[in-house]
Amino acid sequence: MRRALAAILRDAGFAVEATTTTADAHDRARLRPPDGAIVAAKPAGGDGVDLCRRLREWSAMPLILVSAAADEDELVRALQAGADHYLAPPFAPRELVARLKATLRRAATPGPNPRHRVGDLVIDLAARTVRGPDGRVHLTPIEYGLFRALVLARGRALTHRVLLEQVWGPAFVPDAQVLRRHMVNLRRKIEPADGRRHIHTQHGVGYRLANEPRRSDERMIAPAVRLMPRERPAAAPTTARRHAA
Repeated sequence: MRRALAAILRDAGFAVEATTTTADAHDRARLRPPDGAIVAAKPAGGDGVDLCRRLREWSAMPLILVSAAADEDELVRALQAGADHYLAPPFAPRELVARLKATLRRAATPGPNPRHRVGDLVIDLAARTVRGPDGRVHLTPIEYGLFRALVLARGRALTHRVLLEQVWGPAFVPDAQVLRRHMVNLRRKIEPADGRRHIHTQHGVGYRLANEPRRSDERMIAPAVRLMPRERPAAAPTTARRHAA
């Protein structure tokens, strides 16, 4: 399937970079982002739906999941994981290319950056790490989930219920005390000793991350197939690159 997809996309005028495993795809995504990704539902050494979910945690790139067989459960999982389209046989090569071009047009505006600076801290949404002046800041999965949610909603207050649902899941019984305990631990780890606050309490509402000027440390990244439309050279040879993976 990988060779067939690469041939179809090259014939449509794209440059293609293909990977063989989900781990390789995600690693390339973190290092060098394309504009979109076409992901096999069952690639070697992993799950395509899980790869879509991991990419969607930090990227808004177009994601198309291609399956070898129609599977309703897989379709639902793919859409819940953030895939924009799910294609199963029979589908025509022209349909794949048309869907890719349509999602690329809709995603023409810049997507979220995987790295965000909060004071002296840098949170990398792709690597799921937080680093400060003295190295890595070790957060529990719950603390990281809270920090990530606040970073993505920077400047806006998130209610207790929204934070509980985003971090613990919709089935979690709301418990503001549990949330407060984790927030105290998160503040202790990420806020400087001089008393400056990154996280502000909105009494009776929830929490808000201070809306400081953002500094992007790195461009967004994504995997699988890299696409670049060909252009006819004018007087001097020039190349306009677009990528999709």
